Amino acid sequence: MNVVNPAPGTAPPAERTGTPLLAVRGLRIGYRTSDGTHIAVDGLDLTAAAGQVTAVVGESGSGKSSTAHALIGLLPAGGSVLGGSVRLQGEELTGLGERAWREVRGRRVGLIPQDPGLSLDPVKPVGGQVAEVLRVHGLATRRDATARAVDLLVEAGLPDPAQRARQYPHELSGGMRQRVLIAIATAARPRLLVADEPTSALDVTVQRQILDYLQGVVTTTGTAMLLVTHDLAVVADRAQHVVVMSQARVVEAGPAEQVLTDPQHPYTRRLLADAPTITARAPRRIRADTTDTTQPPDAPRDSTAPEATAATAGPLLRVTGLTRAFPVRGAALSRRRSRTAVDGVGFELDRGETLGLVGESGSGKSTTARLILGLERADSGAVLLDGADVTTVRGAARRALHRRIQLVYQNPYASLNPRFTVEELLTEPLRNHHIGAKEQWGATVRRLLADVALPAGTGRRKAAELSGGQRQRVAIARALVLGPELLVCDEPVSALDVTVQARILELLIDLQERHGLSYLFISHDLAVVAQVSDRIAVMRDGRIVESGPADELLRSPSHPYTKELLAAVPGDRRINSATEDTSWS
Repeated sequence: MNVVNPAPGTAPPAERTGTPLLAVRGLRIGYRTSDGTHIAVDGLDLTAAAGQVTAVVGESGSGKSSTAHALIGLLPAGGSVLGGSVRLQGEELTGLGERAWREVRGRRVGLIPQDPGLSLDPVKPVGGQVAEVLRVHGLATRRDATARAVDLLVEAGLPDPAQRARQYPHELSGGMRQRVLIAIATAARPRLLVADEPTSALDVTVQRQILDYLQGVVTTTGTAMLLVTHDLAVVADRAQHVVVMSQARVVEAGPAEQVLTDPQHPYTRRLLADAPTITARAPRRIRADTTDTTQPPDAPRDSTAPEATAATAGPLLRVTGLTRAFPVRGAALSRRRSRTAVDGVGFELDRGETLGLVGESGSGKSTTARLILGLERADSGAVLLDGADVTTVRGAARRALHRRIQLVYQNPYASLNPRFTVEELLTEPLRNHHIGAKEQWGATVRRLLADVALPAGTGRRKAAELSGGQRQRVAIARALVLGPELLVCDEPVSALDVTVQARILELLIDLQERHGLSYLFISHDLAVVAQVSDRIAVMRDGRIVESGPADELLRSPSHPYTKELLAAVPGDRRINSATEDTSWS
């Protein structure tokens, strides 16, 4: 593993490990709103020590990201520090002007933001963006900065760094872009690194590589790292000290081992119980009865809805030899090549069953889902729903068949029109398919909202007014409107906090047990897949490399790639030991 070695003259000597570099006392942060001042952080105390990782943990809205931004002087418009003290190596930072902050930011405190897609300049090569930090702080000449930027990309673990330095952010993968941000954050050898959800958008194996590198920076240079995250599994593996925040306040703090194995506050215990682990997974109960699987027992079946073939023997879904390649242009426009995204994929899915399809970004799992849904056309192979090939039917038959398969998207913020009310979102499919009388739609909306545990009044609210968890419940209700038998869930909880994620997974299991639904559950996270799946199929480079019953595959994987995915799941041992009384039995 590459580690950072301080360049001569660019960093002060490392403090003794355990020496407090950062001391925050009574920090209060507020935002101006039309209704007055909203308090985002109320009386925060924490320290970050040299050579150690201090984690600030909490859900969205807890105040952890506001804390991170305040520590580097980058609170958004309307935000301000209302009180308290922030001392870095004994120097007070609160009240600094922008000019003074420029001397601190980057040079003494480095920020690793969450989203590299928003944090990198899209019209500037990434090497130039790394070199700019060195030039701004007078650490290198223009010529030297270019060469030094490549060295920093090497340290951050970027492959082919000289070539990557000339590329633009959109030409790099998410993991590569995150490594560029790390190179920028560490370029001036700061004494404090503030990492704000630095791996939340990454695959588990890439996440592990990034965190391994950051941990190497901390241990070899004596840098202090403040790790801001909602993921207690990551905290369990990486942090020496934990600060738990809820509703703007610290509810628990202490050494990581103590907080994670003997939590005192109910909120901390809930976070630990909700963290998905491989070893604490829900028992799966498959309904053998497939009668009227698409509607709640008390709901009248729409006479125009496509009927399930209850008497049909065999699986509900059978996929055979599915292949899809995409054209790729080389340097010369006339030279045309192709990349095979899905290569001979095949599997079966029974009624009332969940098949977890797991793999990293680029493995082909989302393309497989689009082929099954008919959103992409297969080059070869078949997708059989109750014996009817989804890939060949056309016209009205295709429209009727696709009512039996619906999709739950990854991001509820992008998949729902924020200007529509929930009622408009739920009745749109009924309108498009000419199902039922308009005067009956209100009752349908109320039934669907009750089905996903939302109040009836939610129907009058716009999607933009809802939280992430509420939006995903609406997205699930929308997928159920047409009475499907199969839901394709494409990373349905990856954009959610761990507690909201746990509630959505519980909802999906409950809906399956009540209505006999079948799920194709797609995720890059084996710990999440373990919570819901009866069987698991592992994809890599467009192929299924291993599949089998969930318990068997998780306990005794045979393929090296599956073993690698399991090894990359963070925090399993520590979190499971802290939640033995709360895990499903």
